[in-house]
Amino acid sequence: MRSRTVPAILAGILAAGALTACQGAENPAATPFDPATCRGGTLSVLNQGGISHLDPARLYTSGGGNIPSLLFRTLTTRNRLPGEAGTRPAPDLATDLGTPSDGARTWTYRLRDGVFFEDGTPITSADVKYGIERSFAPELPGGAPYLRDWLVGAADYPGPYKQPGGLAAIETPDAKTIVFKLRKPEGDFPFLATATQFAPVPRAKDSGTEYENHPLSSGPYKVERYEKKKTLTLVRNTHWGSDTLRYACPDRIEVTAGLDPAVINQRLVTGAGRDAYAVTTDAVVGPEQLAQLTPGSALDKRVARGEFPMTTYLAFNTTKAPFDDVRVRQALSYAVNRTSVVNALGGSAVAGPSTTFLPPQPALGYQPYDHFPAGPGGDPAKARELLAAAGHGGGLSIELAHENDDANGLGPKVAAAIQDAFKQAGIAVRLVAIDGATYRDVTGKPATQPALSLQNWGADWPSGGPFLIPIFDGRQIVTAGGNFNLAQYNDPEVNAEIDAINALTDPAAAAPRWGALDARIGKLALVVPLTHEKDVYLYGTGVKNAVPDGWRGTYDLARISVK
Repeated sequence: MRSRTVPAILAGILAAGALTACQGAENPAATPFDPATCRGGTLSVLNQGGISHLDPARLYTSGGGNIPSLLFRTLTTRNRLPGEAGTRPAPDLATDLGTPSDGARTWTYRLRDGVFFEDGTPITSADVKYGIERSFAPELPGGAPYLRDWLVGAADYPGPYKQPGGLAAIETPDAKTIVFKLRKPEGDFPFLATATQFAPVPRAKDSGTEYENHPLSSGPYKVERYEKKKTLTLVRNTHWGSDTLRYACPDRIEVTAGLDPAVINQRLVTGAGRDAYAVTTDAVVGPEQLAQLTPGSALDKRVARGEFPMTTYLAFNTTKAPFDDVRVRQALSYAVNRTSVVNALGGSAVAGPSTTFLPPQPALGYQPYDHFPAGPGGDPAKARELLAAAGHGGGLSIELAHENDDANGLGPKVAAAIQDAFKQAGIAVRLVAIDGATYRDVTGKPATQPALSLQNWGADWPSGGPFLIPIFDGRQIVTAGGNFNLAQYNDPEVNAEIDAINALTDPAAAAPRWGALDARIGKLALVVPLTHEKDVYLYGTGVKNAVPDGWRGTYDLARISVK
């Protein structure tokens, strides 16, 4: 799940979607991009988020923007194309997307020839296996959690430092072959294999928690200088070959972190000096720049627009009154004013109203529905009718938990918009602000979870599974903390349908079933979908091919060049 910190809107970490994009400052039809002639120059990356870690075990699927894929190859990778084509994985270290067997409980990969670390050492299947095993070590927290659940016998595996024998569920019969044994069918395994946990790490070079100071590159760049949370300088890896997905155009990439997003956008607008060759992976365009983006303007030609699959929603705890009554949940679904929520997030350029939990992207299986049709401004009369039927004819008083600032789109601005809309339906809302640093901890623990809270959720890869499973699979309820099934919803029939879809290895076959499941669950009003995310990114006047891919909605550093 990704949550990107941006001014006035929400946004984090892995992603997909239909999008519209500009290809550069010039007309892309008149000056088509040629990756064969793009080499040279220095690309500057201006980011607000700090570069906290460079260890592939500690990075999430797309952690650190899209910087990790400049350093690390994984078994598969994003297809890095705009639109629907970019929502699929592509082979990277492996020769293909893997061969499933035993009903998608076993996945076999063959490594391609001619792949090396930055020191010239050939990459083997044992390096991939060891890299994955390191991600289980408690000393290296932060990576994607799926493998602990998916691999046979991995639930209690403590990592290679405490159990040197390794995971029996990962087999390496020879230097080119790696086999994964899963405890249940997982048709999305090729998507998961894009995660940085699948990057190779040679056991002999592993220095534990110090490894991230200079991780051994398997990608087109290697680390020249790294100052945690501040700067990162990458230069060419001379032992990198090439591939058709990473163009690796600049000779040098310099990342500066910890900048104010307003400053980043102003520097990109001005484009003075080296800022002409600058981009950002996490500072979405702010209100001041949005006001300047008139169609056909010079600045509008330096904007990339995409969509990361992210939904902002109201989460009910259905074990707590009054939200244990579906009529009350339906009443709030009718009462909400999505137009005011969109405006609170920054307007229609950065958010769109949603009546479905799945965002409007085909790869997820999006199926339009509106079970509680109230129009963009809400239907307070219908809400009052349902409240009366539920025994609340005199009105209702509730609390709404939200973050104490607006950085993630879950703060006072959106909460106030919801409060105002509910007031029209006779619902008095007391707002409860919780520190953003502990918000997920408080709302994700059933013992401390509020009855109603503002939430957002983004997919780790472009499929309905990572969007619906954590929120609605009853087997995912975690009582100790880190729970995302806030409705406490556990329906054996829904769980069984999730398993059946997971067994499908063809994304085109799985997508419509995820959409149908979303529509089915939506009738229960377990959540109130509010908005889906839109992404708007600026880039410098000297940058070319700043085209968002269909996976994450942002332009890819591995394909950008400088003039």
